[in-house]
Amino acid sequence: MKKYKILILGASYGSLLGTKFALAGHSVKMICREKSAKVFNTKGALVRTPVKCQSEPVEISSINALGNLSAGTPNSVSPQDFDLVILAMQEPQYSSPDVSTLIKKVALSRVPCMSIMNMPPIPFLKRIPGVDVSSLLGCFKNPEIWQHFDPKKFTLCSPDPQAFRPPSEKINVLEVRLPTNFKSAYFEETSDNQILKNLSKDIEDIRFKLPDGSLIELPIKLKIHDTLFVPLAKWAMLLSGNYRCIHKEKIISIKEAVHTNLTETQEIYDWVVELCIELGAKTSDLVPFDKYYKAARSLVTPSSAARALNSGVTDIERVDKLVMELGKQLGKNNAKVNSNVEIVNMWLEKNQKPQLSTQKINHISEFKQKAHDIISTHPLMSQFQP
Repeated sequence: MKKYKILILGASYGSLLGTKFALAGHSVKMICREKSAKVFNTKGALVRTPVKCQSEPVEISSINALGNLSAGTPNSVSPQDFDLVILAMQEPQYSSPDVSTLIKKVALSRVPCMSIMNMPPIPFLKRIPGVDVSSLLGCFKNPEIWQHFDPKKFTLCSPDPQAFRPPSEKINVLEVRLPTNFKSAYFEETSDNQILKNLSKDIEDIRFKLPDGSLIELPIKLKIHDTLFVPLAKWAMLLSGNYRCIHKEKIISIKEAVHTNLTETQEIYDWVVELCIELGAKTSDLVPFDKYYKAARSLVTPSSAARALNSGVTDIERVDKLVMELGKQLGKNNAKVNSNVEIVNMWLEKNQKPQLSTQKINHISEFKQKAHDIISTHPLMSQFQP
């Protein structure tokens, strides 16, 4: 078995796939804040996941893995030292100065790059025939950071497994509530696809030892598909579930968002599915509605986007806006989708106001201080000094 070196940008959700790679015998480096890196390097990553044969979730530690998993800061790595780069942060996070510098290095290294973001980055969108990327730039916090990527070296993987960091646990703990599979579109180059295929098989072959000594197969595999459109299946789920957790005055769980009005939920879901088919997807690439709404019964907390807005975050991934704009390109319109985009816009504007007020106060204070310094040191003012 060939051992790969894998760089993962993002240690929260990224630790899920990173732990699977480490269990399969590969070397993983996760990029995160310095404080978080120290915890991962000391205690490893701990993933709790349900499995079919067990009544309680299984705890998987990267410390006991066949391979190894470590963490570092953005300026601690050189992308060319790795065989594969995985993007596991939220889209706005790539705009921070240290991460955007690393992203540029990743692009220029030409190491194959796979995103497991909900938001499809611009290099992947360029691979979809007929998409006018120029009209979608406003959906991204900083579209310029993606300009150096060759789309042929870039692919998208649908982050279908649902996982979260329990608020009462240490930062290295991740809890899985829906152990589905990661589903990746193919790369353009054969050698890059072979890396994914080898990793997929290695994860498939993992057998985990329980305390009683028995070996079990673990859920959450990496599936590679010979199509661009399988990762787009998540869009219908996001727009009919995740973003509909966001109401004008409150947030609700994904389960409530999906099941409170199933007719409306299916209308939105079917509209997004039709959009994906017009882009080139086959029905077999996508997920049937009944499978999604059944799975949503277990999603009893608000989506990460809803929780972020409720906590005052000023930027989130805007898949809702992206899909709406893609619909416009195809002459498709959905009033409920448009309405929900406006609700998200309203939350973001509300969250950004306190920040803008603080910035304005800081600018006024800086101006006053500079004015005071200039006046107090001017030669003509010396006669007024006591």
